[in-house]
Amino acid sequence: MSRPPHPWAALGDAVASIGMLLLLPSAAAPGSGLGPVPDTGNAEWWAVAVVLLLQAVAVAWTARAPGVVVPGVAGMALVLVPVSPGPAFTLTAVAVMVAVFLAVGARGVRPLRVPLLAAGVLLAAGQFVTAGARGASGTGAALVGAVPQTVLVIGLPLLAGSVIAARRNAHEARRLELEALRREQEALLAATISQQRTAMSRELHDIAAHHLSGIAMMAAAVARQIDTDPAAAKQSVGQIREQSRAVLTDLRRLVGLLREDADAARPVETLDAVAALVRARRAAGAEISLVLPAHEVAVGPLGQLVAYRMVQESLANAVVHAPGAPCAVEIGEAEGEWLAITVRNGVPRGPDEGPGSGFGLVGMAERAKLVGAALDHGPTPEGGWEVRLRLPLGETAGAAR
Repeated sequence: MSRPPHPWAALGDAVASIGMLLLLPSAAAPGSGLGPVPDTGNAEWWAVAVVLLLQAVAVAWTARAPGVVVPGVAGMALVLVPVSPGPAFTLTAVAVMVAVFLAVGARGVRPLRVPLLAAGVLLAAGQFVTAGARGASGTGAALVGAVPQTVLVIGLPLLAGSVIAARRNAHEARRLELEALRREQEALLAATISQQRTAMSRELHDIAAHHLSGIAMMAAAVARQIDTDPAAAKQSVGQIREQSRAVLTDLRRLVGLLREDADAARPVETLDAVAALVRARRAAGAEISLVLPAHEVAVGPLGQLVAYRMVQESLANAVVHAPGAPCAVEIGEAEGEWLAITVRNGVPRGPDEGPGSGFGLVGMAERAKLVGAALDHGPTPEGGWEVRLRLPLGETAGAAR
């Protein structure tokens, strides 16, 4: 990724270096021990000023090419060794310090080990060669003076840049962590919404399949009765009206689940409501037998809702796929820790309307899995169809008699 240049860092380096170059003659008073310095405005002074400005320009591009700029800035100073080896040469270390700080702050130490080592060697070589002009006598003294200066010039900005880089990396890691958490939350939210949509679509399917299949069956009866038995046709129309009101009521209850102010005390379908469900189907003209247990059955509220929906969906499927077939609903006695509920239809007396959406059986299986029940379905030897649900017994929440 291309990084922007640092014009302000380059400007600051140029101002600081040129400013110290201008102040250098006044600081190099007799007896100061600094050694000879170039006079302001002479050729030697201008040579130092040009090198300092070139270093400042290079510093501006440190972020983009630190591996080239850091040793390059240190190498530019060597041009002044034969021209001005005195105190003016040490001013070139300012640009080296700024370049090292910017480079390490932008990239860290590890990818810049070779450029930093090269810059240190060039800087030490320049300091060693010019040590004599600054009053050092002998190779040992020159070496002792060059090494600490190099360590100081490279080490201080390297340490400061490492702190900046560590803070930036910690901030970036925190940002990435928060971004990952946000994506995880979005994924969980999407999964929850998907599950809720599936549950809502399943409930809508069950409600529509139950009521609309009954309405369709009664409407077919009206078509036959309207000429031969107007009174019965009128009664069937009334039943259609009642079924329509029932489906609207169920839909309002379902939509009410989406409202924050939904009535928490609304009735929930239980095993006790199976008898009313069968009576409503009989009133619509279906032939259904019902067998209930003689003793109270201990099934939790969610299990009872699963059982009710299973009976409702099975009867609705029988109307569509086995028109005219007699049906039998049986809620058996508790056997051990299980309760068996069976819905069976006989041989259809009319044509099958063809394969359905498949959501009904899928919804029954998902509900059964939710409460740890077992669902089986398939054709009977007589040519009909049977759906069998085995519910685990639990807390008593209602009685099926």
